[in-house]
Amino acid sequence: MISKTPKIRVIFMGTPPLAAEILAGLVEKKYTIVCVVTKPDSPAGREQKMTASAVKQKALAYNLPIEQPAKLDQEMIKKIKNLKPDLIIVAAYGKILPPEILRIPGFGCINVHASLLPKWRGASPVQNVLLAGVAESGVTIMLMDAGMDTGDILAQKKIAIGPDETRNDLLFRLTEEGKNLLLQTLPLWVERKITPVPQNDAQATLCQLIEREDGHIVWTDEAESIYNRYRALFLWPGIFAFWKKDNELLRLKLHRISYQKHSPQTPHQIGQVFELGEKIGVQTGAGVIFLEEVQLEGKTKLPIAEFLLGNREIIGGFLR
Repeated sequence: MISKTPKIRVIFMGTPPLAAEILAGLVEKKYTIVCVVTKPDSPAGREQKMTASAVKQKALAYNLPIEQPAKLDQEMIKKIKNLKPDLIIVAAYGKILPPEILRIPGFGCINVHASLLPKWRGASPVQNVLLAGVAESGVTIMLMDAGMDTGDILAQKKIAIGPDETRNDLLFRLTEEGKNLLLQTLPLWVERKITPVPQNDAQATLCQLIEREDGHIVWTDEAESIYNRYRALFLWPGIFAFWKKDNELLRLKLHRISYQKHSPQTPHQIGQVFELGEKIGVQTGAGVIFLEEVQLEGKTKLPIAEFLLGNREIIGGFLR
């Protein structure tokens, strides 16, 4: 049971859809949001149209005051001080808060982080936990300090990860868990019923920064590792390989794949494409990746059976 909403002045700081859902939860529980701070609008899509963040769009829908500073400079710090917040809540804002801001609210600055800290500190915990192929993750509500996700823990919730769960699937569940855990934690924190627990730095792991080229498959890896990369990088940046067709090296995006851990009895070279029953496989360092839906550079994505109608020569060829 969630306690009564405390009468405090809150500043919310966040940017992506995960943060927007948490903001919605705070509004629905009638927290007094005196300002929403989010990143400036940025170009998005093929047309590079200036687009507001998910948090800004949610704040506009609720008619909340919005600030979009390019940096947290002295002018912005002064604005925050003048708002007299009792609490600042941060969820995937995308910037490190300077110590001057951390010291402003009486109840501190609280962060919602999508991992079981001290594991996976940093900006991409959901992708990293899937890349690691572990079976458990969760959310952490923490009291922020000057470090990167190093502050004392107020609450945590563990969840199991399904073997075929992608980044989008896991992020959706972690968002719901994070919102609920935050709403349970805030009244207890304000009532001084929680004792913060320091993190064990000896158990800490750091997130790898995710970049577009991380989607390039290395076929000497094991099939399970490649499949975990597919899960972690779905839908962005996605995974891909290169295929040489008509003496031109083309990018082949792998939209949907599956795998088996063991290699077939008939030997194939690493990266070679072959038929295995009714499936189309690619030989890896250990095991096979099955191609289910692909997209050749400049073309539309197709189920593998349709792709083969115009690209039969890929059988026996190599992906690199």
